[in-house]
Amino acid sequence: MRSLPDDRGYFGDFGGRFVPETLMAPLAELERAYGRLRRSRRFRGRYETLLSDYVGRPTPLFEAARLTARLGGARVWLKREDLCHTGAHKINNALGQALLAEAMGKRRVIAETGAGQHGVAVATASALLGLECRVYMGSEDIRRQQPNVARMRLLGTEVVAVESGSKTLKDAINEALRDWVTNVASTHYILGSVLGPHPYPMMVRDFQSVIGREALTQVRRATGGLPELVVACVGGGSNAAGIFSAFVPHRSVRLVGVEAGGRGSGPGEHAARFAGGGMPGVLHGTHTLLLQDGDGQVLPTHSVAAGLDYPAVGPEHANWNQLGRVAYARVDDREALGAFHLLAETEGIVPALESAHAVAWVAKVAPSMPAKADVLVNLSGRGDKDLAEATLVEGRAP
Repeated sequence: MRSLPDDRGYFGDFGGRFVPETLMAPLAELERAYGRLRRSRRFRGRYETLLSDYVGRPTPLFEAARLTARLGGARVWLKREDLCHTGAHKINNALGQALLAEAMGKRRVIAETGAGQHGVAVATASALLGLECRVYMGSEDIRRQQPNVARMRLLGTEVVAVESGSKTLKDAINEALRDWVTNVASTHYILGSVLGPHPYPMMVRDFQSVIGREALTQVRRATGGLPELVVACVGGGSNAAGIFSAFVPHRSVRLVGVEAGGRGSGPGEHAARFAGGGMPGVLHGTHTLLLQDGDGQVLPTHSVAAGLDYPAVGPEHANWNQLGRVAYARVDDREALGAFHLLAETEGIVPALESAHAVAWVAKVAPSMPAKADVLVNLSGRGDKDLAEATLVEGRAP
């Protein structure tokens, strides 16, 4: 983490800054401000105090004993990011960037959101700090995530429905970038994942790395050693980058990111960039791996989980994959819905459909692992937001 990205914002072959000229100066300003503030004891102290007293960190490490017994094999541990204030890991980054915006004198923030958790986190941080907030959200995601839309509006945030393209996360980012280009003097764009132009992939990873630092300490204390396997779902990749970051140097630990296998293998049926034919290209300001056709046109995607249907992935994930340090697997909609029920029934925990993808993959591999093995799952969010959508999807199933 200390060596990457390089001075140009690259993680190996991936990353960089591919934006209109009007955004080059604001991004350079942001990079300088972040570089200065990350070394500031006052800034870090305020951020860490809010993580403790407002967000509720450290989040627990929970031994899922009944899930382990049901599966057989390895012992399963859950890093409970679902217990953060707002219900997901997204608040770690949203709060950090909101404090950064305040320190830069930007009194207006904008954001994009897919599953709504990042939008809720930004709306929450904005209410806490008294910032004007606007969130762009695809109209299809608004339909799927009504509880989070209501929460954002309750917090005083303007939610703008995006009707272009697939009406999902990719299109929401497009609109947020257009807003930022127009209002760079007064506005900070709180990007929600390890995506976009430098310094965003680095900055979001750094704010989310608290997950991995806590988990490494907790699992050592609980087990006396390191886990054999760490698993997290991967859309853009912020929760996975957050937990993987602490374990990357420990070569004995296998790291697996789980993508959305959707409802099939054809174009528009899934969002599996690694396991579904993604190719290097540029999207939303960064060179990374993305789903595209032979002419370079971005392909449509699908997932039952609104937070996993982004057609690209963070550049650091692309680099980890290229280096062979992280493996990436896919879980389909049916398997994710099964894990949604499995965790609820065995542990009384309703996972976000995004997190259920990670649980589903563990449910496939844990039974074949030895009982002395420890598997750590990043439970990135809770599933209150998904109850209606899960019921609707299951009602359509044959």
